[in-house]
Amino acid sequence: MPLTADTERRLLNHYKLTTLYPSSWPHQPGDDSSDDEEASSHPNGSSPGGPIHPPSKSPSPLVGRQSSSARFQKIDRHASIRSASSFLGASSVVKQDEPDALGMVQSVATTLRSRGLPVEEDLALRNRFMLSSTSFSPALYLSQVHSEASTDDLLRGLEFLGRSIEQKSASLKVLVESNFEKFVRAKATIDNVYLEMRTQGVDPETPTSPNLASTPGRRPHSRHTSRGGAGGGSGTHFRSTSGAVSSFSPTLGNSRSATTPARKNALTREAEYGVLGIKAPLTDVVMRAEEVWGPALGGREKEENLKVTIGTLDQHAEIFRLGSVVSEAIKQNDYDGVVAGWKKITFLVEIAKGIATTAQRTGTPLNDADAQYILLVSHAHHDVSTQVDVFKRSLWRRLKTTHGRKPGSLAGSTALSEELEDREVHMDLIAVLLQLGVDENPIWEWLNSRCLYLKDRIARGFERSRIEIEILRRRLAGVNAKQGKDGRALGRYLRSTSSGPAGSGDKAMDSAAIIAFWEKVLNALRGLLGSSGIVGEVMDFWAATQSFIDGRAQKAFPAAVLNANSEHLELEPDDVANLRSGALDLVSQLRESIMSFFADAPVDDLSDLYSPIPPTPITPDSGNKTPGGGGVRRAFTFGGAGHGELPPPSPKTGEWWEKFAFWPPGGNALGGAHYLAVLLSLVGTAAGELAGLSVVRQRGTTTSGPEGLKLLVSGVRERGIHALCSAWAGDADRLRDLEGWVRCSSERRDLTLMPGLFMVFEEKVLEGFRGIAYVSEGGRGGVGEVIQPPPAKLLQAVRGAFVGGLYKGLSGMVENAEKGRVVSGVGKDGGLDGVVLEAGDREGVEGGAGRVDASNKNVRILMTLSNLSHLRSEIIPHLISAFESSFSVKLTEETKTIRDVLGQIDARLFQAYVKGTVDKLSILIHDGINSATWAPASGRPINAKSYVYDVLNALVLVHSEVSTTATGMTNQILSYLLEQSSINLLESFKKAHTHYSLPALMQATLDVEFLAQTLNNYTTERASEVQSQIYLALDERTDDDARKRLQGELPEMRAVLKKLREGTKLQFGCFKRERRGREGRGGAVASGSTAGGGGGRS
Repeated sequence: MPLTADTERRLLNHYKLTTLYPSSWPHQPGDDSSDDEEASSHPNGSSPGGPIHPPSKSPSPLVGRQSSSARFQKIDRHASIRSASSFLGASSVVKQDEPDALGMVQSVATTLRSRGLPVEEDLALRNRFMLSSTSFSPALYLSQVHSEASTDDLLRGLEFLGRSIEQKSASLKVLVESNFEKFVRAKATIDNVYLEMRTQGVDPETPTSPNLASTPGRRPHSRHTSRGGAGGGSGTHFRSTSGAVSSFSPTLGNSRSATTPARKNALTREAEYGVLGIKAPLTDVVMRAEEVWGPALGGREKEENLKVTIGTLDQHAEIFRLGSVVSEAIKQNDYDGVVAGWKKITFLVEIAKGIATTAQRTGTPLNDADAQYILLVSHAHHDVSTQVDVFKRSLWRRLKTTHGRKPGSLAGSTALSEELEDREVHMDLIAVLLQLGVDENPIWEWLNSRCLYLKDRIARGFERSRIEIEILRRRLAGVNAKQGKDGRALGRYLRSTSSGPAGSGDKAMDSAAIIAFWEKVLNALRGLLGSSGIVGEVMDFWAATQSFIDGRAQKAFPAAVLNANSEHLELEPDDVANLRSGALDLVSQLRESIMSFFADAPVDDLSDLYSPIPPTPITPDSGNKTPGGGGVRRAFTFGGAGHGELPPPSPKTGEWWEKFAFWPPGGNALGGAHYLAVLLSLVGTAAGELAGLSVVRQRGTTTSGPEGLKLLVSGVRERGIHALCSAWAGDADRLRDLEGWVRCSSERRDLTLMPGLFMVFEEKVLEGFRGIAYVSEGGRGGVGEVIQPPPAKLLQAVRGAFVGGLYKGLSGMVENAEKGRVVSGVGKDGGLDGVVLEAGDREGVEGGAGRVDASNKNVRILMTLSNLSHLRSEIIPHLISAFESSFSVKLTEETKTIRDVLGQIDARLFQAYVKGTVDKLSILIHDGINSATWAPASGRPINAKSYVYDVLNALVLVHSEVSTTATGMTNQILSYLLEQSSINLLESFKKAHTHYSLPALMQATLDVEFLAQTLNNYTTERASEVQSQIYLALDERTDDDARKRLQGELPEMRAVLKKLREGTKLQFGCFKRERRGREGRGGAVASGSTAGGGGGRS
């Protein structure tokens, strides 16, 4: 129905509106304390009544802007609730949480939290989902709480809501119907009294409301209105229905500028309910009386009060000072003073209780002095108790953060003294708490908090280190993928480690980035397994726990604590069991952390390394009786501002190190062997110490006992050996890069630095293998040995890697010798110098005796042959002996195979060197003997043919090259060339002529003898045998007459031969043998040759 002008004006004044269809809700004085979301509707300082904006800190776009029609539906909704909220506060009316109105979920707040809405922090947002709130939003409720509900679910929820409303309506209906007449009478009486109070002194012609204007006197009873007032269903207050709208509207009340005399006594708020007329005179009288009589009346009273106060202070000075004494002791951390104050007030309380108990028992009333004493003691006890309670809370916090050992506390003497002091703090704190009286056992709480602290350190510290290690590994993988393998790097690292003093080359085993990676891994494990790391703290924790369990630690408490007979001096059986379980959990956590680090492959997602860890409690929690119980939190978060961008996962290129998270990409076996041996030593020592704990020994052969630690050492050892074997195989392919073609020393100029570097590399890797396989310096403890001998399968892997490394190293030497590469960069065959050092690189030359001409293939082959000879005679047997002594195995078959391989390689290179010379000599001999001018026509020959001189000159060049390059190879090479020359002579003499005359026979004898005697120093049994065969072949191709005549020519031929030897002494002096026995041996050879010839002929 249409509104009258008067009604419209009253509505506008009451709600402070300018139109009945506003676009924004007006601001009211009490809005700041309401539970509506418009509490923050003026974020930009806009004036009240302005447009409504969504909250600036809305955690979700769900808290959106509502339409204006929806906002005005809340006018006068639940007015009784809003009235109660203004009196009691919104928090006392609106519930913190409610069950789902549709019956689908148990908790609305829990559902909203799971959806990411901050309902705990934003009360306005929470109230929009609470059905008991005036700002409840049905649309928002359905869109969030039931965002995933289907139509059938909503229909079932509607049925559930209907049933709930019917149940509540039925009970309300019964209540109202049974007391309906009482409600009617009470309502009518209240309305009439209120109307009379409000209308006193009002002109009867002025209507106060539309109802009064239409129906003077008592308003007719309306059951609907009464029920609405009682149940709140109509959404309006009963006084609003009575027509007293203006009483709640300050605007309407203040709009009346004048107050008539008749209204002064009206029971209204404007007239202060009838006392407004006399209020001003009474106030004036009181002020004047105070001015006149106040000083006179107050002086004596003050005097009496002061006397009583001073007497009381003198009598009970100790009680009055007790609170300040305790406060001062707390400020100064004077534990004895606090305990003395607490004992004093406890004693006074007992006296006061005795007085009260005596009076109650005898039935006599308390006199003033006793009552005053009890009141003073009660007040002092309250004061001291409050201070002591706060002090105990601070002691609890300090006790739970006192863990006996500070990280890095062993850095210096000052830190060490602080650590020793810190180790005793917990004893003082426990003693004070026991004397002050506590509900929880401080011994258990301290041990429990320390166990949680150690779990936190294991999870946080090592997992953070693992993430940092993985980041370094990824960066190294990226660099390795871009730069590739440096062929000369391994040689530089070997030279630096072998030439420097002991212990100085550890940092030069690999590149700086890879050494930094190894140091990171080593420091991480030292922090976890070192004696000053977490393992040491676990050992200290269990020692302290065992001491408290046995009762030995309690003896260190003051006598006052022991005399108090506190129930908390001993641990409960459940507490002891929980502490044992916590200690085993620490050992298991350490074992699993180390095992996962070595056994798991590198992760692609770094978040997989995060794990929840238990917090360290700060306040006593009687419900948490197991170390490690309670809530969890994330151990480590990486990223954000200042941390930089995480490197991507390393590319999968099929490299062997992609399976090992603890191995740096591109790292060599030299550094790996050194650092893995140190790491295994740490693991073995820590495992032995942990196995020695009594709580671990009691677990027997279970995985949580020594058996689990044995598996840890075995697993880490196996992974380390497999990784090192793979690295050894990879480095063996690069051992060819150790060759720098630099002579070893002035004493051994026939060797390069390669054999020595090869031996150093193999020895260092073998030393590392031995340290890993037998866990050098590893501890032993508990039941049996934690460190077991390596299994045969593992030793077989090491043996295969060792032999394979030798094969690859030898193959690399052959490849270096056969490839034509020069130091300056480009060889004669056009190959780039990737094996030998570059021209400007002087590294390694200072340690040798100069660089050889690596551009000459023959020089390379000679040096390699000399190196192989040294390897075969000294280095390889030394390495095999070292392997057999290190691992207590025999390499019988492998030794034979290695010797065969060395022989094959030596023969291959030897043939590669002499083949060209042998071919040249064969051509010279063949052409010379088959020449038409070779055989003299007549007469005795006086000189050897020219081809013999050509052969000797060629051998002079070979001798010069070999003696200046590899002196030790001279005899072997020239002896072989002499043998081949003799064979060529034999073949040529057999094929060149079918019959030899006496001059030809004499020329052949002169050629053979001149060549043989000139090279007499290099004659072998094979060469002598071939020479004998030559004379037999010549004898077979001549006649008897020539044979006989030859015997007569022998003296002259000896003279000619001697003359030729004397004439070529300087030309072929390089072949001269030692002086001793030279002539005798030459005569013997000549005689032998002649005799052989004669014998053949006869």
